[in-house]
Amino acid sequence: MQTIVSSTMKSVVIEKNLPLVIIGEKINPTGRKKMAAALQSQDFEYLHDLAISQVEAGADILDINVGVPGLDDVILMKQVVKLVSEWIDVPLCLDSPNPLALEAGLSVAGGKPLVNSVSGEEARLSTVLPLVKEYGAAVIGLIMDDNGIPSTPEARLAVAEKILERAVRIGIPQEDVIIDPLVMAVGADSSAGVVTLKAIELISQKLGVNINLGASNISFGLPDRHIVNQAFLILAMGKGATCAITDPMKLAWIIRAGDLLLGKDEYAMRFIRYFRKMQVNLNKENLT
Repeated sequence: MQTIVSSTMKSVVIEKNLPLVIIGEKINPTGRKKMAAALQSQDFEYLHDLAISQVEAGADILDINVGVPGLDDVILMKQVVKLVSEWIDVPLCLDSPNPLALEAGLSVAGGKPLVNSVSGEEARLSTVLPLVKEYGAAVIGLIMDDNGIPSTPEARLAVAEKILERAVRIGIPQEDVIIDPLVMAVGADSSAGVVTLKAIELISQKLGVNINLGASNISFGLPDRHIVNQAFLILAMGKGATCAITDPMKLAWIIRAGDLLLGKDEYAMRFIRYFRKMQVNLNKENLT
């Protein structure tokens, strides 16, 4: 099943048999004091540099989240989406718990953006899905409902089925719903990784939809988080994950290697091109 998202200039295809799609996570103030400060002071040069550097590092899509307490996220979302769309040519993923901010971003995004996110919670289903339908967007569905995050792969499948059924009912094509089975911290629950991996496999097999991950959650609270994130990403790719919201500067290399080992990079040409590109960029940095 193919999910196609686009900017006004470029389309990205998300599909199980294709390389993992990287959604750059860094334009998001959550846990990032410098990003929050940049949004508060409207230091858009900092955002510009982050947008460009993520795409150069391998991001196929950029996530845009402007949620800072005390700021008007509706106005700011529209402003930032307009600017980022001028700076880069890749599609955008509009990320907000506020439906009004999502609508503001959708109204100026152009192309076919991705919405992050809806869930199985009734309030989210009734407010976000109509926006996705109205603007012809694609959407990420988080596996949680009014009872919280299910503890078993089978229960997560049931929530995925609920989200998919509600989306299709109002006219959103099934292929435009990407399911996020939710990654929890393995440091707090040693079975968290296994449950998510089994959920990925089960949802992929039963529903055939694309699977997204917020991969870095797995390592929260642990030392050397980068190693844990790399290991989990490779395992998740093997189970059927097709896109991930992550840091391309840190993880694009391991993702390219994973695609190669999973037979999604004929003759290693994509891996080699990326290597050459990164060498050129490194040489440029050394000259400046």
